[in-house]
Amino acid sequence: MDENNEELDNILVLNDEEGNEVKFEFLDLVELDGEEYVILLPSEEVNDEEAGEVVILKIEDTESEEEESYVSVEDEEVLNKVFEIFKEKFKDEFNFVNDDE
Repeated sequence: MDENNEELDNILVLNDEEGNEVKFEFLDLVELDGEEYVILLPSEEVNDEEAGEVVILKIEDTESEEEESYVSVEDEEVLNKVFEIFKEKFKDEFNFVNDDE
């Protein structure tokens, strides 16, 4: 029974723009310039083109200490820096595909 709980601990359920619940697997927390970012992998594939693509969201504090807010990152440079840190940390665990190839 504990195995299921351990697996669920890595799953975050967030609401998308339409209010639909979407499940993500938590991969890592990256800190950059005093800000924290979560690296998430969608549990349910949206479509084949996006299969295996991670989602990077910035963590923002809310008025409640028990809750955090996850915000989309619009700055491409910040996204790339956070993703590079993540890739370096996990280069031996994941097969990363370069878009350049």
